[in-house]
Amino acid sequence: MIPAQFDYIAPTSIDEAVAALAQHEDAKLLAGGQSLLPVLRMRLNAPETVIDLGRIDSLRGVRDDGDAIVIGAMTSHTEVRDHPLVREHALLLAKATAEVADPQVRHRGTFGGALAHADPAGDLGAPALVLGAEFVVAGPAGTRRVAAEDFFVDLFETAVGEDEILTEVRVPKHTGWGAHYEKFVRTAQQWPIVAVGATVRTEGETIAEARVGLTNMGSTPLRARAVEDALVGQPASADVVRAAAAHAADGTSPPADLNGDSDYRRHLAVVLARRAVLAAVGD
Repeated sequence: MIPAQFDYIAPTSIDEAVAALAQHEDAKLLAGGQSLLPVLRMRLNAPETVIDLGRIDSLRGVRDDGDAIVIGAMTSHTEVRDHPLVREHALLLAKATAEVADPQVRHRGTFGGALAHADPAGDLGAPALVLGAEFVVAGPAGTRRVAAEDFFVDLFETAVGEDEILTEVRVPKHTGWGAHYEKFVRTAQQWPIVAVGATVRTEGETIAEARVGLTNMGSTPLRARAVEDALVGQPASADVVRAAAAHAADGTSPPADLNGDSDYRRHLAVVLARRAVLAAVGD
């Protein structure tokens, strides 16, 4: 499979990349390429121009910024998974990133690329949502921040404009929170049929705060707010978690496909929420 012919641009700065987007109407951004390259090779999309972000060093890395950590959009999944700042202050992201595809994809794929792709079955959207991430977007008018609640618009659609680039993601620190990402697949390294990410802060034997996110239970990542509300202020016991997890599918509209119908996914959400929260409490 060979892509259709296209022009190739490799800017070395964010400003150059934004300018290239403005100059080329039919252009696609190339980050890690784990989603775009297969599409190009199968000719499901044939842009006139591909803008490769791989030479923009400022888009890589993880840094401490006071009450948040900042992850560059071109930072690989492997680096996010292993970075000490992520493991200390956003453990849920480290655990979710460890479940992305296979070692090759985690090495080449990028944190920002996966989030901008906005596949509802992607492993990173729900953790970013529950951690209250902010997405920094650069365009002709400068930079702006978009809250996670507003970033995921619909299936494969985000708040990033056609002339904008996702440059970094700011994640508020959740230091000392337990976390777990529970994913159900039919075969290893597959997109999740359903997954649940949970991060919990306890005070003694009581759940002080809880955040639970759902993957592939709708056209965008979702918060399981009924579960969260049922957990906060309660003892960190198996019975409490089981009763709260029973509400995991409340208000959701999961898809139906060859991997399972909507009712099956609702059942999975309940089971996986119970497992994820119990593991997070234990963590």
